[in-house]
Order: sequence, then C-alpha cells, then structure tokens
Amino acid sequence: MTFGYGLPDVSLPIIGIVSPAFLILWGPGLFRLTCYYYRKAYYRSFWLAPPACAVPDAKRGYTGETRFPLIFQNLHRYAWYVAVIFIVLLTWDAVLAFRFPMPDGSHRLGIGVGTLVMWVNVILLAGYTFSCHSCRHVCGGHVDVFSRAKTRYRVWHFFTRLNENHPAFAWLSLFSVGLTDLYIRLVAMGVIRDLRIVF
Repeated sequence: MTFGYGLPDVSLPIIGIVSPAFLILWGPGLFRLTCYYYRKAYYRSFWLAPPACAVPDAKRGYTGETRFPLIFQNLHRYAWYVAVIFIVLLTWDAVLAFRFPMPDGSHRLGIGVGTLVMWVNVILLAGYTFSCHSCRHVCGGHVDVFSRAKTRYRVWHFFTRLNENHPAFAWLSLFSVGLTDLYIRLVAMGVIRDLRIVF
C-alpha cells in the first residue's frame, strides 16, 4: 500500500498483512482500557483489589489510582472526547456506505449488507460511548442544583438511563467492531461479495 497526498510515495508492505484498523487502535483502545466497567473485571482478576465491592478487603499497599500504573486510568474522561471523534468519523463512513460507484464513474444510492453492518456497528459504538459515565458528567456533572438547570437535568437523566445498559453496549460493540472490520476486509479482498440493492 502506498500513500501520496503530494508527498513522496512511501511503501508500507506490512499494512497489506495486517488490518489498517490497527493504525487507529490507540484511540478506541485507550477509551476501552480505561473504562470503569472493564476496570471492575481486571482489577479483580489481576490485582484482587478489591475482590468484591468492599474496598476494605483490598490488598495491603493498594493505592487505587493514585500511583503508577493505575494512575493512567484517570485518562478515561479525556479518552471519551477521542472516542466521540471516532464515532463522528464512523458515522460519516456509514453515510457514505449508501453511495455505490458505477462503471461510468458516477455514484448511485443503494443499500447493501455492508451498509447495514456498518450502521449496526455505529449504533452499538455510539451506545457504548454515550452511555459512559464521562458523558453523564459532561452533561450534568458540574451542576449543583438541578432545579436551576432543568434542561441539563433532562439531558443528564437521559444519559443516566442509557448508562444502565453500558455493560451490554460494552460487550456488543466490542464484538461488532471486529466483525465489521472482518466483513469489510473480506469484501475488499474479494473473498465474499456484498449483497446490495442499487436504486
């Protein structure tokens, strides 16, 4: 694969071996790795701290997220903004998935299995991103008296209700990302054909 854009062509043969999705993995990966929902699982699995809800059961010397390496967990609230950028980009890609190139160089409106796969992925990822506690905090976390900010309260309440499904969105979107990438890659390689209706 080569890249141009007015610059000298740089050949990157390794990209032909692995999925290009690995190039952007840092953004969504940071968001997932620091997610409070996933923390519960790996804190208990790797550190046994805390082994259950009772924090006093933690190991001696447990300092929570105040020292290395767990202090990096505090990046989650900033990683949320990065995740929102990726949701915007994926939504744009899903919108473009309704355009199909024709042999004469024009484009026609249509829908294919790939279009549906991309939209399911965007919906699940958006559900995971916007059901995050960081989103709730952005919407209403700074408000001390909700009766003075009724609109902010309604928005916060909506995302709070969405947050109840955060674990389901977390797992479903984790698998949808891999399956979407696999589907697109197989179609691009010519292994499978994308069934579509072009209008």
